[in-house]
Amino acid sequence: MGKYVIQSAKSGLRFDLRTAGGEVILSGEAYHSLRSCKNGIASVMRNAPIAALEDQTAADCEEQKCPKFELYADRAGAYRFRLKAKNGQIIGVSAPYQRRSGCLGGIDAVRRNGDSGIEDRRGDR
Repeated sequence: MGKYVIQSAKSGLRFDLRTAGGEVILSGEAYHSLRSCKNGIASVMRNAPIAALEDQTAADCEEQKCPKFELYADRAGAYRFRLKAKNGQIIGVSAPYQRRSGCLGGIDAVRRNGDSGIEDRRGDR
């Protein structure tokens, strides 16, 4: 089972969803408070299990309703995904993957680990 790790950042607080092996599979945005950061984590927990997949790398890509995972190729040609909530707001983004299959595996890992516990690693507590 993975875990959410909350850490201090220059712009506030951030969370990463990590696998049991410590690999980061989803990173959240910067939040100004612990409460809003935990709300972001709760949004991943709610939305990831029911999110549709919109594969924007496919020629016949159909736009999906939110919540959804958007799989896309970045400017460097790497594959990435982002998770969007029901309101269309981005909840979290992935690191780059060299292969589409790896990116799909990352989406699956978010779904499998989405209900994980939280570890608070803020250094300024």
